[in-house]
Amino acid sequence: MLSQLTVGDLIRRYLDEVVPRKRSAKNEAAVLRAFLRHPVTQVALSKLTSAQLAAYRDERLTVVKGATVRREFVILRHCFETAKGEWSVPLRTNPLKAVRLPSDSNARDRRLQQNDGEGLMKAMSTPSAWYLRPLIALAIETGMRRGELLSIRWKDVDLTAPTIRILKTKNGHPRTIPLTPKAIEVLSSLERKGDRVFPVTPNAVRLAWERLRRRAGLEDLRLHDLRHEAVSRFFEYGLTVPEVALISGHRDPRMLSRYTHLRPEKVAEKLAKATLS
Repeated sequence: MLSQLTVGDLIRRYLDEVVPRKRSAKNEAAVLRAFLRHPVTQVALSKLTSAQLAAYRDERLTVVKGATVRREFVILRHCFETAKGEWSVPLRTNPLKAVRLPSDSNARDRRLQQNDGEGLMKAMSTPSAWYLRPLIALAIETGMRRGELLSIRWKDVDLTAPTIRILKTKNGHPRTIPLTPKAIEVLSSLERKGDRVFPVTPNAVRLAWERLRRRAGLEDLRLHDLRHEAVSRFFEYGLTVPEVALISGHRDPRMLSRYTHLRPEKVAEKLAKATLS
């Protein structure tokens, strides 16, 4: 059977049967279709080696960054795992597991500084999209991603609990997020203009954010950096790993650690309090 199937056969079946069910279907389909143009996809599974896939990795690294290659290989690994586990393709091992992934040299450690916050507030004092100020505030207070923030429905907001129930998440696992007093204040101040808290499109938010950060002189600040800021603050508040994971939705503690960038001065304060007491 392995001599009759090629790598491309697996990829095409995965594209047809698995990818359409994923939230990231559009991006994954683009990655896999590009991969299908490579000669390694014409290799029979019986002749496929980890060395061939490692060579493909090295070739990709001459074109794109390590982080991009890592994301692509995660998709390919899952394709082979699906073939091995669900399609009964008699692969002894997943050949991609033996391929070392490149390090993510572009891991972000950007946090908000006091001047950043002041710059954003000043930039928002000029006419700008009405939703930017509350959306940015909630991103910092909840650690939610842009897509999650835009998916919030008023019926899933409980200001007495106080929590928000998020059904559409990146990893597909709904979660309930506890709200800080500041988050409650922000939500209470918003006018209900429809079913969703922010009835705007992702592209509208992207464009508004780009304009805002240019006005604020913060070209290096990404909207996703606010999620890093939130997670780091949760740990500085003294929350445990399970408590922060409950809020952020991280299911792998290693990924959670990548989002955490504690300020040494804050740790020093905690040390001082602990030793004095």
